[in-house]
Amino acid sequence: MMLIKLHIHQLFQSRKSTSKKKKKDLASTCIIMAVCIGFIGKENSPLFLRCINSDQELQFHYIVHTCLDFVEEKIVQSNKSGSELRELYLGLLYSNEEVKAYGYVTNTKIKIVIIIDSTNSLLRDNEIRALFRKLHNSYSELVSNPFYTPGDTITAK
Repeated sequence: MMLIKLHIHQLFQSRKSTSKKKKKDLASTCIIMAVCIGFIGKENSPLFLRCINSDQELQFHYIVHTCLDFVEEKIVQSNKSGSELRELYLGLLYSNEEVKAYGYVTNTKIKIVIIIDSTNSLLRDNEIRALFRKLHNSYSELVSNPFYTPGDTITAK
């Protein structure tokens, strides 16, 4: 539980104007400024949805559920291709002028969606993959907790 909280805190770093030196430091530490993170269960029910701005939570909730359609399409396409190994990282799912949404599916069909501000130009694909791996590991540790029932909503204080 604490690891998910720690990774989410790192994602929601405050947006400050940075000099060129600070931009290099941000790029080297792979801090990604997400505006929303969602964990979605097997039956497409939200387990966890956290946004920076609570005023836009409904808009991001809509975007996360829109991404679920793209996730299902990509899963069906990977099953039709007949490949034995399925890629967990799904890549860019949704994009508009304001935000970009990326997806990831675990082997147990838990979906993780991260919505990132489109103005973030320091973002690279390998950084997003690493972030998803960290969140997946944190979720795995949460599920390993004997006091957590899989499928229940995730609460972070």
